[in-house]
Amino acid sequence: MVVKEEISLDWSPSMDQQVPEPFHVKEEVEGEQLNVLENADVIRFQFNAVTVKCENEEEDPQSSSLQRQTEDREAPASSSTTHIKIETDGKDFGGSKPAMTMSMSSHVQSVTDGKDSDSTEHDDSYNDWQGSLSDSEPKTEDNNGTHIRVHTVEKSSVCELCGKGFTRSRTLSKHMRVHTGEKPFVCKLCGKRFTDKGSLKRHMSVHTGEKPFACELCGTRFTDKGTLKTHTRIHTGEKPFACEFCGKAFTMQGNLKRHMRVHTREKPFACELCGKEFTRQEYVKTHMRVHSGEKLFARELCGKGFAEKGDLMRHIRFHTVEKPFACEFCGNRFTQQGTLRRHIRIHTGEKPFPCELCGTRFTDKGTLKRHMRVHTGEKPFACEFCGSGFTMQANLKRHMRVHTGEKPFACELCGKGFSQKGVLRRHMRVHTGEKPFACDVCGNQFSKKEHLKRHMAIHTREKPFACELCGKGFNQKESLKAHMRIHTGEKPFACDFCGKGFPRKGDLKKHTRVHT
Repeated sequence: MVVKEEISLDWSPSMDQQVPEPFHVKEEVEGEQLNVLENADVIRFQFNAVTVKCENEEEDPQSSSLQRQTEDREAPASSSTTHIKIETDGKDFGGSKPAMTMSMSSHVQSVTDGKDSDSTEHDDSYNDWQGSLSDSEPKTEDNNGTHIRVHTVEKSSVCELCGKGFTRSRTLSKHMRVHTGEKPFVCKLCGKRFTDKGSLKRHMSVHTGEKPFACELCGTRFTDKGTLKTHTRIHTGEKPFACEFCGKAFTMQGNLKRHMRVHTREKPFACELCGKEFTRQEYVKTHMRVHSGEKLFARELCGKGFAEKGDLMRHIRFHTVEKPFACEFCGNRFTQQGTLRRHIRIHTGEKPFPCELCGTRFTDKGTLKRHMRVHTGEKPFACEFCGSGFTMQANLKRHMRVHTGEKPFACELCGKGFSQKGVLRRHMRVHTGEKPFACDVCGNQFSKKEHLKRHMAIHTREKPFACELCGKGFNQKESLKAHMRIHTGEKPFACDFCGKGFPRKGDLKKHTRVHT
């Protein structure tokens, strides 16, 4: 005899009268069920509705009614219903214990000593099991579909304003706050607002002082995991962000973004007062001290104040005579690295700054800026005594010595003083006999470059200086100046013995011989 039993966890007294043994079967099945559930680490099944049927016995009305109610409840949409099928031969259920096999995609089947289970019944149970699983799958499929976009780089949600793509619509909604300026999350302590809840959460550590993330190598603590990750690159030397133009690498993407402005010449931060533009916001903050006159950093020795700490540190080297930056070509030392960098271009011949109007190239940006005044005619530095204008402040400073009579540069050999260092350098050639400027035509040498230039007019017969009254030409400006005294009758050179005047110094020198 073949008996097919469907065991129900919801047992009724009426069924106990019909079949005396089921308690024994139920205990065995439940025991096996517990063993299976204990061995299954990942998968758990819930047994809700199971009934017992005997094929060779008449159905009790109460049990039939119970079965029909149970079958009505066993809808395909239920994801928690499992059918257990038991087949045996004989009236006694005391055979070997059912062997239960569990699978994600199949039913739970228990077989005792006897015939194999019917294939048709097996298929029905399999289909019921598959149906119960399929009802619980849509949510998982949606999550998997969203996750798969990470690997396929599919970005179905696109921002209409900037065109940036996102894998989830929720991320796009957060992104839109960048354009709208919406900041719905507010700090209750200081009132600062944020676009997302995570930023607010990280901000709260400013008030609490909490730094839960610690560096395993140096022990430094951080408020968020991202900052710790960036900090770790200091120890590993990792620089994952590289410039596509020059190849320079950076530890942070923000540093690369700021570096790109060197190539693009973008200056997004401007001074509200004068309109001057800068590549960084902190440069604007420092620049504002020019307008406010604020000088936070002062030197104790001389009391001079500076708007930037770096300027103070460089200034201190004037007092200590420290020159930490040395030229690898000539050994000259400098107080500032920028000065050394500009000096190196003398050896390399590099002139990276060209004039857009005439094409002349310069070694540094400041020299180009001063050169542009030649084209614009700008002379921003004026003498307060005579009103003369100058393109450079250094030229004004030298000019002021004409009015003050200051001659700070003295010759060590004869003691003669000079107002300019360059004039002293040329004077030294009188003592040394050095004549570094030679004529390419005749080989004559001169101590000054302007003397060579005047000499070259002899070979070229060029007379660029002409008299406005008689039209006579001269190769030197001084010769024209002396010639003009013939027309004006001016005689600025007088004899100390007889008082006779002469238009030229050479004529006075010849006259003096009469008295000697």
